[in-house]
Amino acid sequence: MHELSVMSQVVESITRELEGKPVTGVQTVRLEVGELTMLGKEQMMFAWDVLTKKNVLKGARLVIVKKPAVVECKGCGFRGKTRRSGGRRDHLGAPNISCPRCGGDVRIVGGRECVIRSLKANVEVDEGAGPPGGGKKNARR
Repeated sequence: MHELSVMSQVVESITRELEGKPVTGVQTVRLEVGELTMLGKEQMMFAWDVLTKKNVLKGARLVIVKKPAVVECKGCGFRGKTRRSGGRRDHLGAPNISCPRCGGDVRIVGGRECVIRSLKANVEVDEGAGPPGGGKKNARR
């Protein structure tokens, strides 16, 4: 279950970034996950729930957006979404991927990433520096 390890790094990265900032809570975190990462959405959500129980991310909603694989063909120069070759898989269980135009060998150029794309947080605003009335306001990063 490498989802736990990946989500642990995601949570650590976010909490480290928010350290020292006037954030009182986080509403939403949006992750973009490539289809070739072999990360399971349900396992990621479970890990998120476990890892965010006792920090600034408690109660934050995790939104996972799947990003398609993108390939570049060595033969014909095609660049775009993949075509999987007849359901065959290699010895590691990964799908064999070929060019949708010519069926040739391809180089993977996208679909292996896991990126924190954005988060929506509650920020404590200094009444002297903020909008009239001060208080809390939502910020998007």
